Amino acid sequence: MKKRALLSVSDKSNLVPFAKGLDKLGYELISTGGTLKALKEADLPAKAVSEITGFEEILDGRVKTLHPYIHAGLLARRDEESHVKQLAERDIAPIDVVVVNLYPFKETIANPDVTEEDAIENIDIGGPTMLRAASKNFRDVTVVVDPTDYDAVLDNLGDNGGTAEFRKTLAAKVFRHTANYDAIIANYFVDITDEEDPETVTQTFEKVQSLRYGENPHQKAAFYKEGNVKGASIANAKQLHGKELSYNNIQDANAALEVVLEFADQPAAVAVKHMNPCGVGIGETISEAYQKAYQADPVSIFGGIVALNREVDEATADQLKDIFLEIVIAPSFSEKAIEILTVKKNIRLLETPMEINETDTKKVVSVIGGLLVQDRDNGKILANDLEVVTDRKPDAKEIDELLFAWKVVKHVKSNAIVVAKSDQTLGVGAGQMNRVGAAAIAFEQAGEKAQGAVMASDAFFPMPDTVENAAKAGIKAIIQPGGSKRDQDSIDECNKHGIAMVLTKMRHFKH
Repeated sequence: MKKRALLSVSDKSNLVPFAKGLDKLGYELISTGGTLKALKEADLPAKAVSEITGFEEILDGRVKTLHPYIHAGLLARRDEESHVKQLAERDIAPIDVVVVNLYPFKETIANPDVTEEDAIENIDIGGPTMLRAASKNFRDVTVVVDPTDYDAVLDNLGDNGGTAEFRKTLAAKVFRHTANYDAIIANYFVDITDEEDPETVTQTFEKVQSLRYGENPHQKAAFYKEGNVKGASIANAKQLHGKELSYNNIQDANAALEVVLEFADQPAAVAVKHMNPCGVGIGETISEAYQKAYQADPVSIFGGIVALNREVDEATADQLKDIFLEIVIAPSFSEKAIEILTVKKNIRLLETPMEINETDTKKVVSVIGGLLVQDRDNGKILANDLEVVTDRKPDAKEIDELLFAWKVVKHVKSNAIVVAKSDQTLGVGAGQMNRVGAAAIAFEQAGEKAQGAVMASDAFFPMPDTVENAAKAGIKAIIQPGGSKRDQDSIDECNKHGIAMVLTKMRHFKH
């Protein structure tokens, strides 16, 4: 009996050469819809599925392959005598090769103007059913879902019809593919039904690249991205120059991007080291913003990651080239900037959109044996939200500086303190076991520049000692959430030293 191959694909890349290869190997070709048309136009002897089933497509093509003559041909075990007998009794021919890829659901919902009706019509039913059936029976059936596998499949089939181990590898790929497909659909329905905490969370990601190693050389790592990621994202970034990103590069680049996105309304530059901002500046131009970020901590920025929210121009590129930087991230680079920066062999240049993805509302963190899922910390504070609790009220300039420091401290590991002045960070105390220790680091880094500066704290002061030390450093205004049982002690300490304090009533812990 002649072997049979069923082809039904939405992605017709290299379909005809592959089908010709199957025909040359002696396979009878059966097909549906647009795939059948493409094969016929290539003068290939393909039969319609309806010729096999004796049943025409109905319901606008919703039902065409969901038929016993198809699925019995896929699922019958060739080594099971009763299966072979039942096929013979019903004159059903086995199907040996299945080539299917699915309706473009992911691509359909990527359109911001997609309607619910269009999305639902692009949910494939027959395709996943055939793929799963063929994959379950991989001992006898070769199943192909990826056009990049066509050449390898033809090579394998030429070896006496293929090998079971190769078919198993293809089947495993199919199950990953259909799981990914179903996960995207499931998450779409979570979104359109406004489900807050579904009983299961199904995540799916597509591989971007294998990494040389993880945080340390003895750890293996790879980088994956969400299927329909939009807007600002390292997963979306286009690398213009430099060697491959490492695990730590990606972590730090993401941290830098998250900070710079806080400053959409003005040119901003952020330098990051070990996932904490070491220098942040805003200015009239991106060059001025970068200069402030650099001067904030010219020691720590060395070997760091810099994110800028405006095009890198010639003037900024001239500044960036003067020190060793691992990565520069920006929405674009001028031709002259690229010319200047690509002289440095190892610097990585990444372009990414700077628009915040409004649909990316959840943050997921792995723990041993599970996941923590929470809303992203998208909390914003405006001047009108601040509660002044001290005798001295901050002036308009201090309010701007306090809000600047507040945007930065949100992205510093807790316990976190940020000292800032004139649209520039001066000291950052990150990740300490107590707030006094975090403040001490920030004050030491700021040095004499702390005189007349402002200070932000990601959480309340449990005791007045941090305020007392702030007064010694020369701090003139403080922004903090408040909420401690001993808030009044800190307020009294501020009043004692003429420090203005405002409360946000919003905490920004970052673990």
